[in-house]
Amino acid sequence: MILIPAVDLREGRCVRLLEGRDDARTVFSDDPVAMAERWAAAGAERLHVVDLDGAFAGTPRQTALIAKIVDAVRPVPIEAGGGLRDVAAVEAVLEAGVAWVVIGTRAAVDAAFLTDVCRRFPERVIVAADARGDRVAIRGWTASSELTVVELGGRARDAGASALLYTDVSRDGTERGPNVEATAALAQAARLPVLASGGVGCIEDLTRLARVPGVLGTVVGRALYTGAIDLAAALAALRAA
Repeated sequence: MILIPAVDLREGRCVRLLEGRDDARTVFSDDPVAMAERWAAAGAERLHVVDLDGAFAGTPRQTALIAKIVDAVRPVPIEAGGGLRDVAAVEAVLEAGVAWVVIGTRAAVDAAFLTDVCRRFPERVIVAADARGDRVAIRGWTASSELTVVELGGRARDAGASALLYTDVSRDGTERGPNVEATAALAQAARLPVLASGGVGCIEDLTRLARVPGVLGTVVGRALYTGAIDLAAALAALRAA
């Protein structure tokens, strides 16, 4: 299992939100490029970049900054999302140099769109299964869909997505432990590689997730920024697991 540091962008800064709430924002750096370089230099095999401005606005806002991050950490690959709700937005972020795009809201509300982008960009689409309970959270986590997370997983598999990114919104940014059970259930039901996210607070959380069949990687944010998890130590623990 790979560990994927998160670099969340809001108004040009590197931030973390608590349970996805913009009114519970912590700024960890005024220089997201330098932060991405820090994680890459420490041995990260992949980075997870989120355009939070785009997620809330419904259209990308930080594509130029994402391109700078791509250039700074090359050859470390980047997955990026936030506001990718039409083909032009997806194309623009891919042209910025990311390896994978992460699509959430539009994947949940428009099955035909998801099938189209997966066909256009094979092996480069990750579907974000952002969960409030068993329902999919959409529009920057400000609303809920009628679609269940498992239903979205099936949709992603049928469309040809490369992976699912599962986040338990209620745990995101809390460092109180990931929802291992729900992550495992989704991986089993969807039969797609799963990236786990939300709530990781210690190395033991990572090793628990590493034992779940179908979990390809885990996105870690606040615990890295607060120092609760040392990236080099975590990578060593995962190699030894």
